[in-house]
Amino acid sequence: MKYSQLFGKTSFGKSGGSQLTSHNFLTKGGFIAESTAGRYYFLPLGWRVHEKIKAIIKEEMDAVGGQEMISPVLHPIELWQETNRTSSAGFELMSIKDSRGAGFALGGTAEEMFVDLVRKTKLSYRDLPFNLYQFSTKFRDELRARGGLLRVREFVMKDAYSFDIDEQAFLKVYETMAQVYTRIFDRLGLKTLKVEADNGYIGGEYCHEFQVESPVGEGRFFVSEDGSYTAHEDVAKFLRDPKNVDEPLQPYKEVDAKRGTTMEDGVKLHGLPLWQQIKDFMAVDEKGRLILAVIRGDYNVNETKLAKLTGAHHLRHATVEEIHKLGSEPGFISPVGLKGKVLIVGDSSLHTIKNAYGGANALHKDALNMNIDRDYTLDIEGDIAMAQEDFLTEDGKSKLKEKRGIEVGNIFQLGHHYTNLMKGAVFIDRDGKEKPYYMGCYGIGIGRTMAAIVETHNDQKGIIWPSAVAPYRVHLISLPGGEAMAQTVYDELNNQGIDVLWDDRDTSAGVKFADSDLIGIPTRLVVSAKTVDKVEFKKRADKAPTSELLSLSDVTRSLKARP
Repeated sequence: MKYSQLFGKTSFGKSGGSQLTSHNFLTKGGFIAESTAGRYYFLPLGWRVHEKIKAIIKEEMDAVGGQEMISPVLHPIELWQETNRTSSAGFELMSIKDSRGAGFALGGTAEEMFVDLVRKTKLSYRDLPFNLYQFSTKFRDELRARGGLLRVREFVMKDAYSFDIDEQAFLKVYETMAQVYTRIFDRLGLKTLKVEADNGYIGGEYCHEFQVESPVGEGRFFVSEDGSYTAHEDVAKFLRDPKNVDEPLQPYKEVDAKRGTTMEDGVKLHGLPLWQQIKDFMAVDEKGRLILAVIRGDYNVNETKLAKLTGAHHLRHATVEEIHKLGSEPGFISPVGLKGKVLIVGDSSLHTIKNAYGGANALHKDALNMNIDRDYTLDIEGDIAMAQEDFLTEDGKSKLKEKRGIEVGNIFQLGHHYTNLMKGAVFIDRDGKEKPYYMGCYGIGIGRTMAAIVETHNDQKGIIWPSAVAPYRVHLISLPGGEAMAQTVYDELNNQGIDVLWDDRDTSAGVKFADSDLIGIPTRLVVSAKTVDKVEFKKRADKAPTSELLSLSDVTRSLKARP
């Protein structure tokens, strides 16, 4: 391809004000262009990268028996209503109506569509297992689209759905897909961590994300120092250390407490440690149910864990008015006396302290010597605490270290979640009886993966594409006096099947070199009057400024020998 004819040139001006390296370089390099917030054009250079990423994913999926197909982008809304995801989706579901008045969801994910397809085909155990996948456009009405390709409202995703006889058979597929994902990301030049995560609105009991460690990533997760445990903050577990569990129980009492409403105010007033204070968080779910989360004072409530434990889809903070209607006061809430008025959910850490203190459900009133199971009881007890840096792992053998990352892929156990909710999603088993399919699903966002590659492969001058996904293998630059030789090189490389971008423009060497560094194609070849019948050969990733002067035959030999 001749650069003079390429649609989408470099631009060293502003690129939308983003602080992200990937957004700036992809925009300035002529790979993407914004349409509206969260929606992007992939320009010719960007689309070549996009399609090379897809090709690697397809090769690996096909190698383990995946079967590619495509489903409609518009999903009959009735399917999402069957699984109650019209209200439980973790994003604003986009929907439209056609001229007949029929409702459709603009699919953000496609579990219902694939289950609907499979249940229309009467299968038996002999047809199982199988894994169907597609590359399709997804829509998510993100409230705050930002970060270039990292958080968008419209994107292409590879989503796959496996159908098995039972959990035992599924676990083999799940492990295979984990290995496939690791190979895919390795080939893309991405080092990933397999991170235990929360299934969220997808459903099922467990899942794993593939995270690329990056300071700009929105994903927060923890890795134990010994490397034995990796988990997202939404599910990370830790050891709750016992404090004063041997202390005798003291009589419960209420006292005047003219203080502010923060935990620190309570510590200052009573002169007691933060861990002995009870922290209360009043929430409201999508059904209007009031939920009081109670936890040890030195821990924070993890709202994702709280929602999962209570079966809520969405939580919000209770208003002052809602708290007052309960006969309580913000900053002075207590589980004592609220039984039956709210759903009281407590963290297991409450058993690690005795004689706790905190609010007494009245302004400037505190309670002392509160003890679980004597002064108050829980409706639900479980893990609702947020892990933190240096907390001990649950087995107490190692410390947790906080990481940030870009989620580039995920694998989910769905089990019977969808096939129980969607009537008729069954196969005929060996015994002749109908049984629901056991499912898994597996996703990779193509644009997000491209952004992650750029975030981890760049320098101050621009992108440094891994060869496997670079838009072209070679960036050929012709300077004055080298035009004829450039044509020869260009023709020979094309004849050898080596894709090349030839900067044939009538502009300065400085501009051409700057554009080459920004675009980031792995190999740069320069011909000019000075090189005569030779070619200046340089790798984009090489830090040294030196280059080699090679014959054309040596250039082609080197390109074929190196990835």
